[in-house]
Amino acid sequence: MAQGVLQQAAAEVGLDIIVDSAGTAGYHVGEKPDHRSIAAANKFGLDLSKQRARKITTSDFEKFDLILVMDAQNLKDVLQIAPSSKYQAKIKLYRSDLKDVDDPYYGVEKDFINMYNVLMEHAPFWMNHIQLNS
Repeated sequence: MAQGVLQQAAAEVGLDIIVDSAGTAGYHVGEKPDHRSIAAANKFGLDLSKQRARKITTSDFEKFDLILVMDAQNLKDVLQIAPSSKYQAKIKLYRSDLKDVDDPYYGVEKDFINMYNVLMEHAPFWMNHIQLNS
């Protein structure tokens, strides 16, 4: 969902950037987002249906200027995946207040709506960060 939110936020401020999503585990590689995530995003006019899951690769650290993670465990995992310490500065927690974005996977529909709202709340911070650092 973060990919869709950030793509939408970038379009709204006129940023021409590549936004991609990847996980630290390969459980769902090639699959669409969770149907509850798609449904929650659809309620806000966001279409996630064309997205497919993939696993983060070491080449992502070269390809992308910024790598956002959703929680502290993902931060640890991605820091370990980074091919060298020079890439670690690219890795940031998504929430500008440095809290975790709660994973709604084991929750109900309202948890996916809450995640959407959290992602939207913090997206302007990243758009500003990208504009200032371009």
